[in-house]
Amino acid sequence: MLYELLSLDGVAEEPSDWMHDGGRPIFDNLETIIERQDDVLLGRGTFDYWAGYWPTSDVEPFASFINRTPKHVFSSRPLTQEWANTVVVDRPAAEYIAELKRADGGDIGVHGSITLVQSLLSAGLFDELRLVVSAAIAGSGRRLFDSAGRHPRLDLVAAEDTPNGSLLLTYSRGG
Repeated sequence: MLYELLSLDGVAEEPSDWMHDGGRPIFDNLETIIERQDDVLLGRGTFDYWAGYWPTSDVEPFASFINRTPKHVFSSRPLTQEWANTVVVDRPAAEYIAELKRADGGDIGVHGSITLVQSLLSAGLFDELRLVVSAAIAGSGRRLFDSAGRHPRLDLVAAEDTPNGSLLLTYSRGG
């Protein structure tokens, strides 16, 4: 399951620059998503950024979840920061994810990690895409859906609006 925060103009990079006043519905949505996840996949950049923040954070419900959950970090270089429950993955994502999916357990989530999400989208290696679209225009930054790569067909499963104008969208990989 891929989970991304986006601005109305598709920017996914650094949500704190434009993601403001998310409100209770955003946190409730996140809580529903993470309670089903037993593993998290992260790209190296997200790991490096998050490892300096989340281990000492008290922002709930995410801090407790991300600190206790196994984190599988895709990187060709050794990690330079320690973070509990972290595994370095230095082999192809398709092979590794297939192995994880065969194991018992709940959902496998990807949070942030734009490059990893783009590669999983392009390869069709996901079952569900959850987007939180903020009622804000970022103007610039890395976009989740850029012009590079092949994008799969998506089927809308659920759409909810929040009182502050954000959208909570759930898509499945199309047939």
